[in-house]
Amino acid sequence: MEVFRELAGLRAALAAAAGEGREVALVPTMGALHAGHIALIEAARRPGACVVASIFVNPRQFGAGEDLSRYPRKELSDIAMLNEAGCDLVWLPPVEAMYPAGFATSIAVGGVSEGLDGAARPGHFDGVATVVAKLFNQVQPARAYFGEKDFQQLAVIRRLVADLDFAVEIVGVPTQRDDDGLALSSRNVYLDEEQRAKAVALPRALGQAARAIAGGTAPDAALAEARATLTAAGFDVDYVELVDAGSLLPDPPADRRRQLLAAARLGSTRLIDNLAVSPTI
Repeated sequence: MEVFRELAGLRAALAAAAGEGREVALVPTMGALHAGHIALIEAARRPGACVVASIFVNPRQFGAGEDLSRYPRKELSDIAMLNEAGCDLVWLPPVEAMYPAGFATSIAVGGVSEGLDGAARPGHFDGVATVVAKLFNQVQPARAYFGEKDFQQLAVIRRLVADLDFAVEIVGVPTQRDDDGLALSSRNVYLDEEQRAKAVALPRALGQAARAIAGGTAPDAALAEARATLTAAGFDVDYVELVDAGSLLPDPPADRRRQLLAAARLGSTRLIDNLAVSPTI
């Protein structure tokens, strides 16, 4: 496995892979890797693929007062995990390589970015769209892999690719969870022992709401119960919403694919999760 911090070296390696007839698969990450990221690498390892993982803590997707300065950075262990998982190339650009002096461009994706986390974290998805567009241009992948845990982010990236004609297939990979159901996240390391025990209330509340809605309970009642359950467990709830799984618009009819999305805080740690609503219990 090769590690690159300069774009010229990365592009030379990608050109060599192309010369061998290998299609490039990209797994963008912000590091602090866990089993969820490794699932993305494993999904990307199709026969003949050249798997590229990027590690970049993107300052443009963090708002004022968010956790940019303390976001976990584990470069050496990340590289070891990627090597063991069978990654071929790692792109580790410094901030000045991604945003050199005079950088003045930002990409805003409308529609799917505007509610939920788009409302709770203004500017967040502009930062996501901008850095992902740069990564696509730098790496030129045939496919790119993203976790479905970040459901709204995945929708934003699909819209970005469709609207700007990027020649890349976006592949969503199912959410990876701990044994008790908590979605894996780099931010889980912020939770102390007591908070970690409480955190499982998030997937459980979503599961209960999903079953209730599928069984005929009015969505507003099921969502209110989920919010109350989370509040009682010690969460400060940003949102729990039922949306159309494609457009992310609220109040979807029952014959559409529907998704429950939630964001809530335990202390200073913000957790997100989502769950599909089955047409039957």
